[in-house]
Amino acid sequence: MIDTTGSGAERIIWAARSMPVLRAIAERVKRAGTLAGLRVGVSLVLEPKTANLALALRDAGAEVVVYCNASSTDQQVVEALREQGFSVFADSQATEAEELQLARDFLETGLDILIDDGASVTRLAHREYPELVAKMIGAAEETTSGVRPLRVMHEEGELKLPVIAVNDSAAKYLFDNIYGTGQSCVMAFVDITNLQLAGRRVVVVGYGWVGMGVAKYAAALGARVIVSEIDPIRALRALHDGYEVTAFREAAATAEVVFSCTGLADAVTAEHVELLPEGAFLCTAGGGDFEMPMDYLHGLGDARHVRHAVTAYTSRAGRTVNLISEGDCLNCADAEGNPIEVMDLSLSLQALAVERLAAGAKDWEPGVYDLPEDIEQEVARIRLEAAGGSLESLTDRQREAARAW
Repeated sequence: MIDTTGSGAERIIWAARSMPVLRAIAERVKRAGTLAGLRVGVSLVLEPKTANLALALRDAGAEVVVYCNASSTDQQVVEALREQGFSVFADSQATEAEELQLARDFLETGLDILIDDGASVTRLAHREYPELVAKMIGAAEETTSGVRPLRVMHEEGELKLPVIAVNDSAAKYLFDNIYGTGQSCVMAFVDITNLQLAGRRVVVVGYGWVGMGVAKYAAALGARVIVSEIDPIRALRALHDGYEVTAFREAAATAEVVFSCTGLADAVTAEHVELLPEGAFLCTAGGGDFEMPMDYLHGLGDARHVRHAVTAYTSRAGRTVNLISEGDCLNCADAEGNPIEVMDLSLSLQALAVERLAAGAKDWEPGVYDLPEDIEQEVARIRLEAAGGSLESLTDRQREAARAW
C-alpha cells in the first residue's frame, strides 16, 4: 500500500463518514441479534472501508477475525484493528509462505461464516480443512474471479457448503465493478506513473463490468481505447459504446497501456508482451497477478525498479515493458482501492449476505446462490435516500397496466 496521511484509526473514521448504508444496516442487524455468538471471517482487501465492515459485524454481535494477503494489506489498518481487539492475520511484508500460514491460522480459528475475495480461502479450506468446511454455515464471495471457480467446483461436486455470490448482484457489479474499479484503477495508474492518458492508446482486455468501467474512465481522460474480447456479444457492446474492438494480438503492437480486466489466468501472454512497443505499461484491474505472464517476465533477467510500483523488464525483442504493482491489482496494491461510497454498497451487501446465511443457510444444500432481491432493493433504497433521492410510486392504473395481457 502507498503511504497515507493520518493513522489507521483516523482513516477508518474518515471512511465511516461516507458509509451511511453500512451504518443503517449494522444498526438493524444488531437489533435483530442474528449474528450473536457466530464467528465470521473477513477475507477481503484490508483497508479502512473493510475495517468498517469488521467493526459493524462485531457491533452486531459476531466474533470477527480478519485475513488478507500481503499485497492487499494496509498495515496501518492492521494495527488499528488489533488495537480494537481484533485477531488480524495479515502482514503487508509477508512472504508467500508466511501468507499461506496466516491463511491457515485464520481458518483454524474455526469459522461459522466466511466472507471471501477471489475464493482463495474458500478453496484452501476445501483442500486442507474439510472438517471445518463440513461445520461451516456458509460463505459469501465478493468477486468475479472467485465466483467462477466456485461454480466449477459445484458443477464437479466439490463444493461442500452454500455460497452467496454477492459479486453477481446488480447492486454490486453495476456500481462497484463499473464505477468503483473503473475509476480507482485508472486513477491509480495516473497517480503511480505521473503520466496523462490523453492521446495514449489504451488496450482494455476483457469487456465485462470491470472492463466497461476501465474503458469508460480511460476514455474520459482522453485515452484512445481499444477493447479486446473473446465474446462476440460483449465485443459488439464495446463497439456500440464507441470503442475500437480488435484482437489483442493485433492491438498489442501499438498498445501504450494495457489493462487486463478478465479475472482469468494468462489473459496476457508472453506472445502479447513480445509484441508491445517500447515503454508500454502492463496493469491488472481484474483478478490478480495470475492474469500476467509472471514466469516469463521473471525469466527475462534483472528487473529494474524504476519508480514506486513500476518494474521495468526488457523483452526478448529488446524493448522495455513496465509492469505496474508487480502484476497485482494496482488499485488495491498501490492505491486505496475503490471509492468509499461505492464500497459502502458492496460491504453492506456482504453484511446482509452474512445475516441471511446466519438466519437460514444451515438448511441449504451446497451450491452457489444468488443474493436475494430484497437485499439488493434494501441497499439501493438506503443509498438513494442518503443521497437525497426519492422513488416514484405507481398509480393504480399503472399497476393494472403492468399486469394487463
